[in-house]
Amino acid sequence: MYDQTRAQQPADRPAGLGERRSPGPDPLIPSDGRDKVVRRLGHAVNAFADAPREALEEAESALDEATEALLEALKERRRVLRAGWQDQDPETQSTELRLALREYREITGRLLRA
Repeated sequence: MYDQTRAQQPADRPAGLGERRSPGPDPLIPSDGRDKVVRRLGHAVNAFADAPREALEEAESALDEATEALLEALKERRRVLRAGWQDQDPETQSTELRLALREYREITGRLLRA
C-alpha cells in the first residue's frame, strides 16, 4: 500500500523509530538565516509606533533578505539533487532516480503551497 507520508520524506533522512523530528519537512532556509530575518522583522514591528517609515523600510529589507536566502537555499538543494542523479545509469539506478523525483516534487509542492 502507498504511504504518502513516508513517500514525502527526504531521501537522505530516513526516519528512525527513536528519532525525534519536528512535524513536517525541514525548513527551506537554514535556521541561522531564518533567525536573523525574524529578529529584523520583529524589530521593525516594535519600532513602527515611533518610526513607521523606518520600520517599513526595515521590514522591506528583511523580506529582501529572506527572498535572497530562499533563492540561495533552493539553488544549493537543486545542485545537490542534480549531482546525485545526473551521471546515473537510469536502468541500474531507478531507486535513486525515484528518490530524486520525490525530492523535486516535495520542494516544488512546498513552494506552490507557500
